Amino acid sequence: MNIAKLLTLDRTHCNIEGVSKKRVLENLSLFLNDGEGGLSGTDSDAIYQKLLERERLGSTGIGSGVAVPHCRVPGCSKITGVLLKLSDQVDFDAIDGKPVDLVFALMVPQEHSDEHLKALAAIAELMQSEEVRQRLRAATSDLDLFNLATEYAG
Repeated sequence: MNIAKLLTLDRTHCNIEGVSKKRVLENLSLFLNDGEGGLSGTDSDAIYQKLLERERLGSTGIGSGVAVPHCRVPGCSKITGVLLKLSDQVDFDAIDGKPVDLVFALMVPQEHSDEHLKALAAIAELMQSEEVRQRLRAATSDLDLFNLATEYAG
């Protein structure tokens, strides 16, 4: 799956204040509920609750300073992504114990299991490259972050 199909410039945010895992998830729920995700009758709080439910199953901190929070949301009609570069690192209970400063979140329709897995695999592949992570961390604007993410995403 192509990252450019999941992400838009409007949902790419550089130098967002992290503060805490909870605050990051709250911000993600707002960005995911921006009207572009094909939602009908879903609000930011419902998305936030779904993100929290997923985190309770196990951290989505995949290591190397990266987290990939994701959830399935009733009323969502298409996979929607949000990319954040945090201005400060946040403890995300990552598998390697390192704090997170790159967050790529997904909101997925309830019934899209295959697409969900393909999207997660595409994000993991993108973020496994040290070069990509370094360049994303060096981004200075939303546009720069978006262009870098979609450039490497094939």
